Amino acid sequence: MPSASSWPAALAELWQERGFGLYVHWPFCAAKCPYCDFNSHVRSAVDQAQWADALALEIRRTGERTGPRVLSSVFFGGGTPSLMEPQTVATVLAAARDVWSFANDIEITLEANPTSVEAHRFEGYAKHGVNRVSLGVQALNNTDLRKLGRLHSVEEAQDAFGIARQNFERVSFDLIYGRQTQSLSDWQQELGQALDMAVDHLSLYQLTIEEGTAFWDRAERGNLRGLPTDDLGADLYHLTQTMCEDAGFIAYEVSNHARAGAESLHNRLYWRGGDYAGIGPGAHGRLTIDGQRIATDSWKQPEAWLRAVQATTGVRSETPMSQLDIADERLIMGLRLLEGLYIDDVTHLIDWSKFRTFESDGLVWQSEKKFGATKKGRPVLNYLISQLAKA
Repeated sequence: MPSASSWPAALAELWQERGFGLYVHWPFCAAKCPYCDFNSHVRSAVDQAQWADALALEIRRTGERTGPRVLSSVFFGGGTPSLMEPQTVATVLAAARDVWSFANDIEITLEANPTSVEAHRFEGYAKHGVNRVSLGVQALNNTDLRKLGRLHSVEEAQDAFGIARQNFERVSFDLIYGRQTQSLSDWQQELGQALDMAVDHLSLYQLTIEEGTAFWDRAERGNLRGLPTDDLGADLYHLTQTMCEDAGFIAYEVSNHARAGAESLHNRLYWRGGDYAGIGPGAHGRLTIDGQRIATDSWKQPEAWLRAVQATTGVRSETPMSQLDIADERLIMGLRLLEGLYIDDVTHLIDWSKFRTFESDGLVWQSEKKFGATKKGRPVLNYLISQLAKA
C-alpha cells in the first residue's frame, strides 16, 4: 500500500475545482415503500416551523466552520421533500444565503412524489428558488405502482409532471425496472412511454432487494416471486442503454441519462469529488476544513436529530479522511461517470497491471489525463472497482 507521503498534497482540496453543494434531508414520508432503505419515517404530524428553524440553525453552524464559499447546488432529498411547506424550503434557502454565496447558475433540486396533494405546492417551491424537480414516478403501470407501495396512479404522475413543467426550468423523473414479472417487452413499452414524456433527464434504476426493507423480509420468506433472472436483468440493462442512447439520452452516469447539458449538477458534484454539507437526519457530508477532508454523519432518528441540534449539533460523528480514503472514494464514485475520473486522483491506488489487462479486454479506457469504464465494462463496474484498487 502506498505511503501517505506519496500522494499529491492537494488531493484533499479537490472541492475547490469540483464544487460545493448542500444536501438537505427531509426524513418524513406518507408511507414507507417496501423497496426503500433510505432514512425515511412515517409521522402523523410534523411541526414544520420547528423543523425549518432546526435545519436553518444547522446550516448556519456549518457555514461558520466552512467560512465563505460559493454554493453551486442545493438538493432537498428524503424521505419525501414535497411534504415540506414552501415556507420551510424558503427558510432553509435563506439560511444558506446567509452563510454562502449562491453561484449565478445554482441548481436547486427538490425530490417530489407525484400525488395531486403535493403537486399544488410546486408553484410555491419555484417562487422561493427551486429550479429543478425530480419526480419519483417509479412505474408507468398502476398494478406495479401498487406492488411498489406507491400512493399515486399513472394518471396522477402524468398530471404532476405537467404541472412541474409549467413551474420549473428542469424536470426529471425516476423509474424502477427489473420489477416482479416484468418482461423485456413490458419494459420496452414502458421505457418508450417515459422517453416520450421526458424533457431532458431520466434516472433509471434496476430493482435491488436491500436488507432491512419489507421486500428483503418477503424474499427471505420466499414470498417475493417473479424477480428477473440474471440473464433477464442483463437484457433489461442493455435495452435501457440502447433505447436511451437512440433517443438522445446519454448515460452520463450508470443509472442517469440526460441530453447534453442537462445533467444533474448536484449528483455530478458527488461523483466528481466535490465538497457537500449534509444537513438533516441521517445525512452524510464531505467537508474540507483547514486542508483536512472530513466525512460527517448525522443522527438518523428524526427526534434524536432534532434534540441534538437544539443542544449542540445534529452531526453524530466526524471522521478525518486519509489520502487513501479520498482516492478510494474517488475511484468508486468517478468510475460511475461516462467521463471517467482524473488519473492523478487515484494513480497510487490503482493496480496498473490489472488495468492493462482490463484495457486489452475492452473493459476500460485511458486518455492522457483520465480513465474510465467502457460500455462493455459498465455492467461489471463493481468487479472492476474491486480489482483495480491495490490490496
